[in-house]
Amino acid sequence: MRILLTGASGQLGGALAARLTDHDVVASDRAALDLENGGAITNAIDRTRPHLILNCAAYTAVDNAERETERAEKINGIAPGLLASAAKTVGAGLIHFSTDYVFDGRSTMPYRETDICNPLNTYGRTKLQGERAIASSGGDCLIIRTAWVYGPKGKNFLQSMLRSGATKPKLRVVADQIGAPTSVLVLASLVKEMVLRMEGKPADYLRRHGGILHATCSGETTWHGFALAIFEEAQKRGARMKVEAVEPIMTAEYPTLARRPAYSVLDLTRLNREYNIFPLPWRDALSQVMDLVAL
Repeated sequence: MRILLTGASGQLGGALAARLTDHDVVASDRAALDLENGGAITNAIDRTRPHLILNCAAYTAVDNAERETERAEKINGIAPGLLASAAKTVGAGLIHFSTDYVFDGRSTMPYRETDICNPLNTYGRTKLQGERAIASSGGDCLIIRTAWVYGPKGKNFLQSMLRSGATKPKLRVVADQIGAPTSVLVLASLVKEMVLRMEGKPADYLRRHGGILHATCSGETTWHGFALAIFEEAQKRGARMKVEAVEPIMTAEYPTLARRPAYSVLDLTRLNREYNIFPLPWRDALSQVMDLVAL
């Protein structure tokens, strides 16, 4: 099966490329496929004629999106719809990745796929715009919403904590935002299982199992709890950490340009029941990732 993979140089795209070696994967980074260029999207799909498109590319700099609104809209809001329409033209299926940031975080119960969206910032608004553009295409598509994504490489919370913990004796980490840290290894394994079930006919599979799907690791914690777990895992592996204290703080004590949802836990019922997929608990997934981190 031929798969067009966008965002191949990112942490999720790289993890997927590593797990889909049994397929003909056309891995495209920004240099090969610029999602700000609508014509390039159509040309790439016409040229490669994929059976499945995995769109891992996104504008993910949440705070910068408040300044670079037009660019975020092109990549997150417009490009997904163009990908979906072009996929439909060539009979391909599309799996697109979205975010918990489409919600406002005011819930106290895990968000279901059908819950009302109300993004707090430009990043979330443009990602929701992309979801709606895909839905409007009428193609065979699956939108996977995930949250708090990290991996053994790239720019993410795990890497940030390890760098800071190696040089600073005291850190201050937000403790009133709740979510499920989700490793790219778990997401990549989940998608690999879906691709296997497609049996070479992704459009047919996504016609039956498309729409919106929530997929994260199971369980929940705070950014502060996640940080403590990271340092515990690093210590187990003999890493030299200078950090001695991780102080819990409130969001108001760590102001950012873009507002963040206070509660980002996603309901996994559809993933469990319809797909029969049960992701690892976030703590187990962290241990799995830490085994691959150079400390």
